[in-house]
Amino acid sequence: MPSFSHEGLLRLFRNHPALAPELLRDALHMPLPEYAEIRLVDTDLTNLRPAQFTADLVVLLHDGRPVQVIIVEVQLAEDPRKRFAWPVYVATSRALYECDACVLVVTPSSAVARWAQEPIELGHGSQLKPLVLGPERVPVVTEVAQARREPELAVLSSMTHGNDPAVGQPVVLAALAAANGLESERGLLYSDLVMASLNQAMRAALEAIMASGQYEYQSEFAKKHQAVGRAEGRAEGRAEDILRVLQIRGIGVTVQQREQILGCRDTAVLDTWLARAVTTASAAEVFGD
Repeated sequence: MPSFSHEGLLRLFRNHPALAPELLRDALHMPLPEYAEIRLVDTDLTNLRPAQFTADLVVLLHDGRPVQVIIVEVQLAEDPRKRFAWPVYVATSRALYECDACVLVVTPSSAVARWAQEPIELGHGSQLKPLVLGPERVPVVTEVAQARREPELAVLSSMTHGNDPAVGQPVVLAALAAANGLESERGLLYSDLVMASLNQAMRAALEAIMASGQYEYQSEFAKKHQAVGRAEGRAEGRAEDILRVLQIRGIGVTVQQREQILGCRDTAVLDTWLARAVTTASAAEVFGD
């Protein structure tokens, strides 16, 4: 099953189809033909043979007719099978749309980038060399204004450079500011992608910035979710206190009781349970009648 990071990276390219040709042009300096339209097309690149080949995302540049196919592949780890599948993607796309096709590999790993850009020998002296967008080629977006203009690029930059001690903080804060200005579902997804890609040290640094008031959430949506997050944090703390008190007092807790305590988000109820836990003779009595 694809991971959250894999699907999240693909969502950036789906939500903003122009991201793929923009990165090919600006980050990898690949000349592209003139085009007037960008389409997302079927990712099933199976030919008449039984084996099925499905790419992650297929972007078609169109100018009255197809002029370029960009096959976007997200790679979080090395996968030797892809070196056999990628040539099929290119050949099938060329035959289907009758235009040039290329494979764009997107990866946050320098090691995977080095592996992916190795030429694939096709026999008779022919090679396919995938175009690879690794950490060294992903733009570093630190300006909030640019991040808001190009939120998908900002999130990609944060997922790639967010743990870099030199640029991580401004990159992450710019991406979060961009996410905060978006509609709820998209903004929350992008915020989650940014936070999920951070290591423990960067998370701690970011939390310190938030607590100090140096970073101000810009949208009502973000402020609401910040408040919800704080409330959930308080509830989790109360629930853990209840379990800790019961453990210290030597009172056993069943799996169901533990789940009920940890699953409660009503701080008033949790405060009542905590008071009972101090004197109760059994875990069942914590919940009252």
